[in-house]
Amino acid sequence: MTASAEQKSDLPARFAAGVVMIAVAVVVAYAGGLPFRILAAVAASIMIFEWAGMHRVPRLWTMLAIVLLAALLLGGSQYLFPLAENNPTVLLGEYLEPAFEGFLAVAAAAVLIGILSRRLAMAWGFLYIGLPAVALVVLSWAWSELVLWLLIVVWATDIFAYAAGRTIGGPRLAPRISPNKTWAGLVGGLLGAAAAAWIAGHFMQIDPIFLYLGAPMGLLAQFGDLYESAVKRRAGVKDSGAILPGHGGVLDRLDGLLPVALASYAVLMWLTIDRL
Repeated sequence: MTASAEQKSDLPARFAAGVVMIAVAVVVAYAGGLPFRILAAVAASIMIFEWAGMHRVPRLWTMLAIVLLAALLLGGSQYLFPLAENNPTVLLGEYLEPAFEGFLAVAAAAVLIGILSRRLAMAWGFLYIGLPAVALVVLSWAWSELVLWLLIVVWATDIFAYAAGRTIGGPRLAPRISPNKTWAGLVGGLLGAAAAAWIAGHFMQIDPIFLYLGAPMGLLAQFGDLYESAVKRRAGVKDSGAILPGHGGVLDRLDGLLPVALASYAVLMWLTIDRL
């Protein structure tokens, strides 16, 4: 079977898995609270597992990293934000400022994992996945609509980049890293992200500054995708995992979300400080 035929045969499974993932993400992001924290912890744990597998980290240290990150996202976040859930008297800044303690805890855990496993790559992977996961949990508490907004922007980036790349083609964006990505796909992703950010932002009544951040966030999402492609190429694997039919691993699907989550937190924190 040719590569093209394989791609066509994967389309039904890929489409079905994509619809299910989007539906679950929307429902849980809208619900927020404990359901969102659980989903974030599960997704981050699977990504850590996939990262460790690509870097051939012994299973003991992989499991320890998963336990530490899950504990930080579930127990640690509850400790840092005991009053946040459904409490209209808590100011936005009170959601965001304690997140620095969460980021420091992730950094400390990353150092510990790196020392115990004697793998710098494992320490970096813990930071690479853990920091955005904490940022997402904080954003969910602070402004759940913003989580939906950034998910929509990342999805729009992927969809429009794929559509433009397949229909227009043209020069390759980074042939040594990801041969299938094109400059047309990059531009299509930016335009799709810009349009989605504007429309979703108006509909959800997001702060006006986010209406204009679609393209920059789309660029970050595509850089995140390229970075993970480079990691996979160095590791000699096609996908980070095989848990999602037609999509590879969880890290393959969320690589663009990681930098966008951190950037969204940084923008919201800046807005909060600027308006105090």
